[in-house]
Amino acid sequence: MRDQKVTAGKGGAGFTLVGERREWQGRVVSLSVAQIKAPDGSMYEREIIRHPGAAVVVPLDGGNVIMIRQYRAAVNREMLEIPAGKLDEAGEPPEVAAQRELEEEIGKRAGRLDLLAVFHNSPGFCDEITHCYLATDLVDAGRSPHSVEEQHMAIETIDLADVPGLVAAGELMDAKSIAGLMLARERLG
Repeated sequence: MRDQKVTAGKGGAGFTLVGERREWQGRVVSLSVAQIKAPDGSMYEREIIRHPGAAVVVPLDGGNVIMIRQYRAAVNREMLEIPAGKLDEAGEPPEVAAQRELEEEIGKRAGRLDLLAVFHNSPGFCDEITHCYLATDLVDAGRSPHSVEEQHMAIETIDLADVPGLVAAGELMDAKSIAGLMLARERLG
């Protein structure tokens, strides 16, 4: 499944996307205002963040997951996360992005990469689609951090069995990581 370009037309349950105007373009995302016709014929607008999509990876080494702890400016704190990153180029296969993020963030390559799920992160305001993979048969590849946050992140290992407790304790709060880790637990039984 690939990212889908949103075009005017029927969107389901009688809603129709009539048009959209871009209000702002950033380096990674843009902000648009969509005009929508409701089933009753009324018109309304919604602000939408357009995002190129992302790949996230659960790197499994035995029963342990290699994770990162990095600063996230939007919440002004460090977060415990699985490796992840945006699709850098239009048409970039998400599995290529997944392998790139493994190398950049934890210095590993996956001998095997299995798709766990494809999901929307926050469809109430953003069109980001995330491709979530389970990475096994890991080999050293040499870490190559790019961003300032990546240069200062810490690599941590957790036991996959500890995930529910980390979530309950508030230690693991990143939604894509929780989804990926729980999907990996389910896949592995």
